[in-house]
Amino acid sequence: MTDPIKKPEVLAPVGDSERLEAAIRYGADAVYLGGKQFGMRANPANFDQDELRDGVALAHKHGVKVYLTCNTLPLNREIPELPDFLRYARDVGVDALIVADVGVLMEAKRTVPEVDIHISTQAGVVNYLTATELYHLGAKRVVLARELSIEDVKYIRDHTPPELEIEAFVHGAMCMSFSGRCLLSNYMTGRDANRGECAQPCRWSYHLMEEKRPGEYFPVFEDERGSYILNAKDLCMIEHIKELVDAGVSSLKIEGRAKSAYYVGVITNAYRAAVDLYAQNPGEFQLPQWIADETRKVSHREYSTGFYFGRPDQCYKSGGYVRECDIVANVDSWEEGLLTLTQRNYFKPGDRVEVLEPKSQPVELTVKKILSLEGEELDAARHPMQKVRIPCSRAFAPGSIVRKDKEESR
Repeated sequence: MTDPIKKPEVLAPVGDSERLEAAIRYGADAVYLGGKQFGMRANPANFDQDELRDGVALAHKHGVKVYLTCNTLPLNREIPELPDFLRYARDVGVDALIVADVGVLMEAKRTVPEVDIHISTQAGVVNYLTATELYHLGAKRVVLARELSIEDVKYIRDHTPPELEIEAFVHGAMCMSFSGRCLLSNYMTGRDANRGECAQPCRWSYHLMEEKRPGEYFPVFEDERGSYILNAKDLCMIEHIKELVDAGVSSLKIEGRAKSAYYVGVITNAYRAAVDLYAQNPGEFQLPQWIADETRKVSHREYSTGFYFGRPDQCYKSGGYVRECDIVANVDSWEEGLLTLTQRNYFKPGDRVEVLEPKSQPVELTVKKILSLEGEELDAARHPMQKVRIPCSRAFAPGSIVRKDKEESR
């Protein structure tokens, strides 16, 4: 009898409580999030102490683990605050701390030895020697640098202690600098990427100007000698679950703590479905087209497979982002043939929409009419957060997403 396949963890990004609920609802095994200090994302709302306590309790109620980012490079003046931050994380039940700094790692081992340590991708782990030494220093998991091939990942897995968990990014934005260690934002805007404040100047549009031709701007482009554009394509490994599992990846990490709850729900749902289907029959697994399509129904740049199968190229589209669907509502409840919705964006009778229920394939339906809660027929749903009802022959779970094709939104 063969051993059952060990499914990799689906690890979702969480920027606030709404996104946490989406990650839980759509099937994350674990989430990673930041507090108000020591985290590498300053732009999301993040979690204050009360929100962190409540968020951990909610996640644990649903069997979901919580990993807290502690992966900035702290300055001298911040170090006195670190022990209390670590103790509070332990006291509210955080399952692991994600750290990049050796001093923070050792302080965590002294102050909260019962809390697991995960080494951040910011540490730039690219070989088995470093991964093994970090394990001996007390790390339970390493988050590998994003610049590794699938063969590199497998080599690290095969040459490190089997107890060491391997986490790898599988989806989301790619940094133009090595594992996010970039000074461009700090230089150009004064916002330090290594302290969670990146302004993403790598996504801006650039031209060249020759010093003796002021005012004449020349476009920057790629030719046979290479690329001079900084804007990386997004990573998408949804079609390569088997290769990731075969390489020994323990956790599939989705990037995007600054992304919307819609993004978190849709992408988490896609990887949850892919992993579950793979585990049912690894030898015969083929990714259903609907799962691959889901990754294109969120705002994203052109996709690539990063460094896993060779050198990635750059994103050349103006503005960079592609979005095929708009969320128009969330499901509140179903009763007696009516879906009660909370409106998010404009929609009207006659629109063709999809309903994405957690852990399921989307279902298409046509909006036949829109009713107010009082039963008045409306010509459209026009007001964000408005409660409306639409006829529907079947129930959908609360929190399900209602969306429509972007072309339909025009």
